[in-house]
Amino acid sequence: MGKEHRVPLTAAALALLKALPRLDGSDLVFPSSKGGQLSDMTLSATMRRLHEADIAAERPGFVDRVSKRPAVPHGLRSTFRDWAAERTQYPGEMAEVALAHRINNVVEAAYRRGDMVEKRRRMMADWADFLSGRALGGNVVRIG
Repeated sequence: MGKEHRVPLTAAALALLKALPRLDGSDLVFPSSKGGQLSDMTLSATMRRLHEADIAAERPGFVDRVSKRPAVPHGLRSTFRDWAAERTQYPGEMAEVALAHRINNVVEAAYRRGDMVEKRRRMMADWADFLSGRALGGNVVRIG
C-alpha cells in the first residue's frame, strides 16, 4: 500500500528469522536467488510443490476447504482473518490493520493514523500459539 507496515513478532518468529541465511548486500528477509523480491509466482509455485509432495507422501495435501483447490498464498491471509473472526474476540478492525488493509471510509482513514502495534502484539502471539497447536493444549491442527 506504499506505506510502512509494522508487524509485532513473537520471540520464536524473531529467532527463526535471525537463523535464516542472509544474501550479502540484501536487506530482504526472503530474497529471490537473483537478489530482488520474491514474486507472487515464486510463492505460488512453492506452495504448489509443497502440496504435490504431501500428496506424493499419501497425505491429503493442502486444499482450500471451500474451493477444494490447492492452497495459494492469499489463502494464508484469509486463514488468519477467519481465525480472528471465528475463534477470537479481537476486533475486526485490528485484524484488518494486521493485514495492512486500506480503510475504505475516507473520514475514518483521515483520523486513524496509528497501527495498533501494541494491541496487535497479543493477537499475533495468540495466532502463533494457534498455528503451533499450543492454543489447543498441544494438539496440532492442520490448516487448509
